[in-house]
Amino acid sequence: MKLNPQTNQRVGRAMHAYEMLADNDRVLIAVSGGVDSLVLTWLLDHWRKKAPIGYELLAVHLDMGFGDNEAELVRRQIERLGVDHHIEKTDFGANALKAEEGRSACFHCARQRRSRLFDIAEERGFGKIAFGHHLEDIIETFFINLMYGGNLSTMVPNQAIFEGRLNMIRPMAFLEKKEIIEIGRELGVEPVANPCPMSKESKRVQIRKLLETSIYPLDDSVKANIFAALGNVRTDYLLKKL
Repeated sequence: MKLNPQTNQRVGRAMHAYEMLADNDRVLIAVSGGVDSLVLTWLLDHWRKKAPIGYELLAVHLDMGFGDNEAELVRRQIERLGVDHHIEKTDFGANALKAEEGRSACFHCARQRRSRLFDIAEERGFGKIAFGHHLEDIIETFFINLMYGGNLSTMVPNQAIFEGRLNMIRPMAFLEKKEIIEIGRELGVEPVANPCPMSKESKRVQIRKLLETSIYPLDDSVKANIFAALGNVRTDYLLKKL
């Protein structure tokens, strides 16, 4: 399978603009089992077959402990894509549901998962972690931070952490969800449903519903304009931090 020219161009533009990949990179792919991370796994493997650089891939799935068969279902999908993988069972989900500290279970679960991914990358000598976040995810994160965090920020396509020892990259940052779903359909991937009992109650789900039902329908250009605005910040027209 090949990407259509428009999709291929947007992926290439994101990778080039944010300098995501270099020769001899070792890239860990965070695979949840959803269509986004599975398509990302295929995409990075597809890209390295034609790129003028070489890089190593390892797809990593952390079973959060919610579903008995989750890890096996995800394993089958990754094996179909032919990428080296590591599956690890955890109790992060159960621990998150018990946590308090004034934070939601989703916060604790995400923090534990992200921390373990960072540890695996360090233990195995991987300098980059690839996430399947797309254009709508970036917009949603902006609104989450705006409405619940009181700041203007979002996730960026290439973010250095730990003093530059590790980079989080998002090669599908310029793609819309519908494009990723279509790629997944053509690939024949079978996304694994999120078994978390809180999956329909997160702040992200609330923001997504708000955007999809009340904001995006206002005009066909609204989504693209919001995304463009995240790279067109006029700091002279913002308030001072008090």
